Amino acid sequence: MGQWFKQPVLSVVLLVSWLLLAEGFTSVGQWILGSVLALVIPRLIQSWWLPAPRIQSWSALAIFFWRVLIDIIQGNIEVTRMALGRQERLEPKFLDVETALESDMAIFMMMSAISWAPGTALTGYDESTRTIKIHALHCSDAEALKASFHERYEVILQRIFAC
Repeated sequence: MGQWFKQPVLSVVLLVSWLLLAEGFTSVGQWILGSVLALVIPRLIQSWWLPAPRIQSWSALAIFFWRVLIDIIQGNIEVTRMALGRQERLEPKFLDVETALESDMAIFMMMSAISWAPGTALTGYDESTRTIKIHALHCSDAEALKASFHERYEVILQRIFAC
């Protein structure tokens, strides 16, 4: 099966996307065309894919995604309050957050989680010092915010990827 499906998740996403776009869940022709695309496209682009990192803890991965979802919801509420409140109370700051993560995927996931949470934006990543540069819309305590990124994301990502 691994020989047919070079990227099984991508194949499923392609098939479902094709069926949604074609509005053809009942059409046999759309299923056949979607299946062919789901088999052929991953084979054509397989040289672009990096080797998939080995996930050590699937339960930790589920917890990570749950945390990110909760942070997005809570962040939206907080940013809405800030936007509707007094603007002079905001304390925007640029932060440099050092990370001990070694896996490119783990670093990517941490950076994504930070940028998805409303009120923060990534401004860069320095590979030589492993420092993530972040802009926070409101930050009264930079060290506490850095510690929260470490506790909420970095520690669990280390468990997920064993890095």
